[in-house]
Amino acid sequence: MKIAVTGGGSGGHIYPALAVALRLIELGHEVAYVGAEGGMETRIVPETGVPFHALPAGKYNRNTVQPREAWKALQGLVTARALLRKLRPRAVLSTGGFAGFPLAFVAERASVPVVLLEQNATLGLANRWLAPRARRIALAMDVSLPRRLAYKALVTGMPVREERHDPRAAKQALGFDPDRPLLLVMGGSQGSLALNRALPELLEPYLGRWQVLHQTGERGYDETRDRVGDRPGYRVEAFVDAPTAWSAADAAVTRAGATTLAEAAFHGAPLLAVPLPQGVDGGAQEQNARFYATREAVLTADQDKPGDVAAQLERLLADADLRDLLRENLGELSPAGATERLAHLLLEVAE
Repeated sequence: MKIAVTGGGSGGHIYPALAVALRLIELGHEVAYVGAEGGMETRIVPETGVPFHALPAGKYNRNTVQPREAWKALQGLVTARALLRKLRPRAVLSTGGFAGFPLAFVAERASVPVVLLEQNATLGLANRWLAPRARRIALAMDVSLPRRLAYKALVTGMPVREERHDPRAAKQALGFDPDRPLLLVMGGSQGSLALNRALPELLEPYLGRWQVLHQTGERGYDETRDRVGDRPGYRVEAFVDAPTAWSAADAAVTRAGATTLAEAAFHGAPLLAVPLPQGVDGGAQEQNARFYATREAVLTADQDKPGDVAAQLERLLADADLRDLLRENLGELSPAGATERLAHLLLEVAE
């Protein structure tokens, strides 16, 4: 069957869509990936060999009207309509965001079944617009939806790269001492300015026992490397191989993006989550962190309260029993099998 997957703009939208696309291809189906012109997906997807199509996609700003973005959004819908006729998919999977909206929107109005993946603890703006006419809504987290939508929802979990390595071997592969605990600092696919600036100083008291692998994103690499200086056992990388890094990690400090939390759950890595402030992403990361924290699966801290971050970091790194509890509770939220469940849901809808 011909299936289209769409989504982009950030790793949280791209990698789940790509994981499902690759699984569908393995199952013998024909898949096309549709993303936004100029987005990260224009580089990431073609490298995998999945057929890729780009279209204009305007970003919606909650605070101001932007005529240029509105024009791009209109162009995107026109392009998406022509692309839908060309691809003739039996079903469409959208992972949300401005890049995943145009194709899913025109597909719904052409009576092509659409499955939405909502990664976060609340529906994002694009998915809220698409949800009433979507055939099914796949949820990364077991969260409640309005009654008018709940009947079409299914908790699949968040697709991640389900690849684990022996922890000692992973540490050695990364160039760390396999006999010392390793802390992973990860700010999402593009890094985190706040974590990059705060963590080198906050972690200095723990470097006698802990080693640190700090993923900064390309833009934050030089500044963070300068901040770290010659601190022993503290290594800075622009990017890391996620399965290797998570396999090696004995604990982590991260943002609270849905993919990051799902990866931590899959690998059982005790975690301090420092979500983006509400004004940046509409509160999605704060709600993700709250979902996990209420299940005692992560610690959380407010990035604007350095004392809070320091105190929670002390708890995470000093209390082995707490780390064991977090690891056990994360196991209850593991997304193992999510890619397979979502692929089969999409095929069920297509049939």
